[in-house]
Amino acid sequence: MMIIRRQSLVFSALLTPVTLFLGIFFLMPLLIIAVFSFLEPGLYGGVEWNFYHWNYGRIFGWADGINEVFEWVYLRILLRSLGFGAMTVLLCLILCYPVAYWVSRLNEKLRLFFLFLVALPFFSSLIVRLYAWLLILKPSGVLNEALLALHIIREPLEILYTPMAVVLGMVYVMVPFMFLPLYAAIDNLDQALVEASMDLGANRTQTFLKVVLPQTMPGIIGGAVIVFIPSVGNFVVPDILGGAKGLMVGNLVEQQFLSARNWAFGSALSMLIMSVVLIVLLVVVGRARKAGGEA
Repeated sequence: MMIIRRQSLVFSALLTPVTLFLGIFFLMPLLIIAVFSFLEPGLYGGVEWNFYHWNYGRIFGWADGINEVFEWVYLRILLRSLGFGAMTVLLCLILCYPVAYWVSRLNEKLRLFFLFLVALPFFSSLIVRLYAWLLILKPSGVLNEALLALHIIREPLEILYTPMAVVLGMVYVMVPFMFLPLYAAIDNLDQALVEASMDLGANRTQTFLKVVLPQTMPGIIGGAVIVFIPSVGNFVVPDILGGAKGLMVGNLVEQQFLSARNWAFGSALSMLIMSVVLIVLLVVVGRARKAGGEA
């Protein structure tokens, strides 16, 4: 009994710094944003300490029509952001799954080499890498010059400052975050079950769907969550590669805090993003777990 109590005290002492850190730097800002979203905007930024639900009314349609006006553009931008986030997850999954499977079957030296290549982008600045994409995607950029030289196209493609450029940039940024959880799940795959499935007469497709996919589902879910959350709220990639056509809800929040100085409305948009992302993730993770359990 004394030993258990002593272990509990040790665990509590070890967890205290982490708990304090999360409480001060995660929960406290979140609480401030939640409170600000229900307060009246100040004239020059900040908030007035009066209850003010029109911030949400401006988004959902119960604006007073005087100080706050409902416009569909906010909901459209939110839906566009969710669509870009889902597309980024899907493309990253399609790209990373076969590569992670292939890398996990290599010998140790080659595995370490390819894992280093996947982690290599973390050693350079994201802004620099995104500006490099400007040189690739612009009308006189590397991509168009190569396609013109190969006579695949007759005129330069207008890719830059379009939704396609935003998705390309997001996939490029998020690929390592999808690859690493997938690789960890596939590397721990129980090969005895795979061989047993093949020995019992299942073909490759059946083995993949009934044995491999359920075992790697935690990696798929983990990668999808890690990619989807920052993709929906991302504002750097749309700002550099998307222009006005690729505006996402993260850019809208940035504008409200920095340009419009409407902290209350920016907080309402932030709370809306977090709520929608949380609901979507709970639904997806719940269904994925159910599907994995049934399989």
